Amino acid sequence: MGGHFGDRLAAAVREKGVVCVGLDPRVALIPPVVVADRVEPSVDARVRSAIADFHRVVIDAVADLVPVVKLQLAFYEQYGVAGMEAFRDTVAAACDAGLLVIADGKRNDVPSTAEAYARAFLQPGAERGEELPAAFEVDALTVNPFLGRDSVEPFVEQAVGAGKGAFVLVKTSNPGSGDLQDLVLADGRPLYAAVAELTASLGAPFVGASGYAPVGAVVGCTHPEAAAEVRALLPHAMLLVVGYGAQAGDALGASRCFQPGMGGAIVNASRSVTYDAPRAGTLAELRASIRGNVERMAADLEAAAATSVS
Repeated sequence: MGGHFGDRLAAAVREKGVVCVGLDPRVALIPPVVVADRVEPSVDARVRSAIADFHRVVIDAVADLVPVVKLQLAFYEQYGVAGMEAFRDTVAAACDAGLLVIADGKRNDVPSTAEAYARAFLQPGAERGEELPAAFEVDALTVNPFLGRDSVEPFVEQAVGAGKGAFVLVKTSNPGSGDLQDLVLADGRPLYAAVAELTASLGAPFVGASGYAPVGAVVGCTHPEAAAEVRALLPHAMLLVVGYGAQAGDALGASRCFQPGMGGAIVNASRSVTYDAPRAGTLAELRASIRGNVERMAADLEAAAATSVS
């Protein structure tokens, strides 16, 4: 997991494309072929193995097609200790497959607490020593900037020191994002533009050889005009594009987040990739269905990017 995160992500995108697969465990939706005939002795054990096994199937299906997976922490946390054990299982499987891992937890608090969140997800295990057990080390974490600059700085400091990344929420995909993020400031800018400029300033000292900083931004493709504005404000930031698929965001909206050559962004899809396999009766069929979902998404994004250029 070492090295400059912006450079590592840019290289992975050049190699495998822009699709990011979201892993949002919903035990009730895991295909029966994965969960049938469970013999674990407890509910916790069954939940952990069902989630971990399903995500291994997904990772096996897409590892050569995508550069990164995004694990939504809330969906693991809802299952308690078993869910978080499955989170660690899934991170290990993704790393073994050569994928970058983003934990989508939207963490933050006052600076001292932000430091603890940053250590939990971005501090390498080798640095924790014998006093602290292994935590939840990933390549990058999503961060809520609502508390201000000093609350984000601990994540940036930890990320830069450890070769990790942070994605700051700038313009989110939900319909209610405009309640606050679109508020017009005294200088005429929407609030999300000010957050984008804060994000740019946090990453500016750490831009890598690829031209990208380890500090990126979360942007919803469900708001295409705002996404395009954020893209222009953040030329050295990788954008984590959310809202595609089940949230009704589309490829044309996502394409507003690209730089030339489909650079500068990864586009996440979760439910529309992992749970849309209605006819999978075997694990091989399930892998093929998930793989096909990713291939169609990649083709749609490529076509949309070509249209927006022309």
